[in-house]
Amino acid sequence: MHIAVIGTGIVGTCTAAWLQRDGHQVTFFDPLEPGESCSFGNAGSLSPSACLPVGMPGMWKRVPQWLLDPLGPLNVRWRYAPVVLPWLMSMLRHSSREEVTRIARALRNLLEPIFDCYTPLLTHANAKQLLRKTGCLYVYSSREAAEKWAWGMNLRRSLGVELVNVEREELEDLEPDLKGRFRFGILAPENGSTPDPSALVKAIHAQCIADGASQVRLRVIGFDLQGSQVHALRTEDHQNVPVDGVVLAAGAWSGQLAAQLGTRVPLETQRGYHVTVTSSNLVLKHTVMASENNLMVNPMAMGLRLAGTVEFAGLKALPNYARAESLLQQGRELFPHLNTSAFTQWMGHRPCLPDSLPVVGRVREAENAWLAFGHGHMGMCMGASTGREVAHLVAGRTPQVDLSPFSPERF
Repeated sequence: MHIAVIGTGIVGTCTAAWLQRDGHQVTFFDPLEPGESCSFGNAGSLSPSACLPVGMPGMWKRVPQWLLDPLGPLNVRWRYAPVVLPWLMSMLRHSSREEVTRIARALRNLLEPIFDCYTPLLTHANAKQLLRKTGCLYVYSSREAAEKWAWGMNLRRSLGVELVNVEREELEDLEPDLKGRFRFGILAPENGSTPDPSALVKAIHAQCIADGASQVRLRVIGFDLQGSQVHALRTEDHQNVPVDGVVLAAGAWSGQLAAQLGTRVPLETQRGYHVTVTSSNLVLKHTVMASENNLMVNPMAMGLRLAGTVEFAGLKALPNYARAESLLQQGRELFPHLNTSAFTQWMGHRPCLPDSLPVVGRVREAENAWLAFGHGHMGMCMGASTGREVAHLVAGRTPQVDLSPFSPERF
């Protein structure tokens, strides 16, 4: 079939690559260059262990304190508060132990095949160097401090995640540059990362083009539906482009288009920030998660990336780069010897749903339309496996992952 893929981030690009493996003709629709939106600025983590949702048990107790701190790990701009309040309340309703266990199980199923799903795509694109399986270290100021996260870590273990306690001396042997601030760690050896998430997306996209896909640099604004079929896409220049099917993978901009297909979901943007220290003198072998600071640290081709924080302000508000500067300050405090003389800053829109689960499935009212968005903080982690599962749905095959928790109809 001729399948239109709306979105050239990691999810749309991987989906197109898997569709091509089934022989479908693909046309990308996106006004942006591939890998230049949220996929550009993420932390680069590829973590089968990252199965915990944003909303965790007891989180509600800390929300008021966070909201009063404009540079804290979670912030809502006051003008946007009336818009996002129902979404936040829904997120908290999904933060009970029972709900978190259900959500974590679903996420683990989609995360576990990360490397199985990326490897054939990157091998075909001659870009295997963009995939590394070096493990992730969750680090803490003490073993006692780590106890605050014990329930979540034990949940991960119960779902088959391999986690190894690392005492201070071994931690400092594994990562000498962590010496001083961190005295206990937990190693997730099955995790990995990419040294350049944008380059990874671009490599897969370029191979799709080489394999016959085409690219339309226009925004899709609507659909021509006849009965239960999408017959054409309407673009911003008033063209009608005939298609045999469509996959909507436009990240934080997917909600309005999904509604036009008859599926309304509570999609929100969690604005994420990063700082990349291009002058970094740290030598890290692992991705490092400083849990007490909610800070992800990843050595990348372009420098040391520090990423974290959540801000709710919608799609149109200007960035507040004081939040990025706060990440840099945390990096200086955690790594006193870090050279921060040169760095870059970035803000992007993570597409999030209140239960931390993406939407992956067929549109009820259009039998040739499929949704693949809302991956939140884990788009890079789940992009390839989502693409594989969407290809199964398009072909009418039974998915390899139980997709019922990700149903577009669950809301």
